[in-house]
Amino acid sequence: MTAPLPVYLVKGEDPTLRSQAVSKLVHELVGDADLSLMVEEFGPDGDAGDTASAADAAQTPPFLAERRVIVVRDVTTYSSDALQPLLDYLSDPLPTTSMVLVTADKGRLSTKLSAMVKQVGHILTTDVPQQSKGRSAWISEQLHRSPVKLDGTATTLIDAHLGDDLGRLSSLLATLVACFGEGARLGGNDIAPFLGEAGNVPPWELTDAIDRGDTPGALNALSRMMGAGERHPLQMMAVLHGHYAKMLRLDGANVVDEAAAADVLGMKGSTFPAKKALTQTRRLGHGGVVEAIRLLSEADLDLRGVKGWPEELVMEVLVARLSRLGPRGGAARR
Repeated sequence: MTAPLPVYLVKGEDPTLRSQAVSKLVHELVGDADLSLMVEEFGPDGDAGDTASAADAAQTPPFLAERRVIVVRDVTTYSSDALQPLLDYLSDPLPTTSMVLVTADKGRLSTKLSAMVKQVGHILTTDVPQQSKGRSAWISEQLHRSPVKLDGTATTLIDAHLGDDLGRLSSLLATLVACFGEGARLGGNDIAPFLGEAGNVPPWELTDAIDRGDTPGALNALSRMMGAGERHPLQMMAVLHGHYAKMLRLDGANVVDEAAAADVLGMKGSTFPAKKALTQTRRLGHGGVVEAIRLLSEADLDLRGVKGWPEELVMEVLVARLSRLGPRGGAARR
């Protein structure tokens, strides 16, 4: 790696990807030296201590090593006052210390801390791009570094199966290496038994499948969101209600294009979501939009005990009915 910097900030929503990035960074900073002599951790996953202790440790010259690596976890959980010792230290960092700050699943990143890191160090973001091209490029890069080589079918299968759970990719590749050896060339049939449970998917995979009348695809997305995604049925109802609430606002609003639709919906920036909502509103028509709202209301009551059905069944029936409202869903029935 290039010359070590005084501070690094590792942030991202996926805890597995975040942890992998921290581990890789620390090992790059340590190199072939003794990890136990160079690295000291503070925070819930390290030694007991606070930011003042971490700052004191960072100001201590290394002993029997060329530099020190101070890891401070969960920096987004600290108050502004608690972060002050870190800010004071980073205003004049020791050249023989590299501090690694790690965000948590909760809390907000301090703007002062972020600005300080940008000034004297580097911010490493572990989030995978949401756009299809960016996501595919990220996966391709990870697979390119892998000791096993996957063909196009295997790559596509991994992309579709893992969904949002790309933190599992590293362990999957390690398993494939252990089973097939380095340099092995693998296809879809080779890796299928090792994929495990299908990963979570973003909400738009569910709503897009419903909109195009793809009942099997919609049910699959629902299963993955409630399974791997651990979303409660009421959370799923909120996703669906928000989707159809946009159509209800557009129904009868006499909008002529996506810009007007975005204005009605109060959307700023990209008008693409408004375009999708307007297209589906027109596809369903007034009767379809009203029926969708009725189905949502009925399912909401069923989830609260009107029917004695299991919650999963209520959601499956709702999604299946919604996906068959539009013309394409109707065509699928013939």
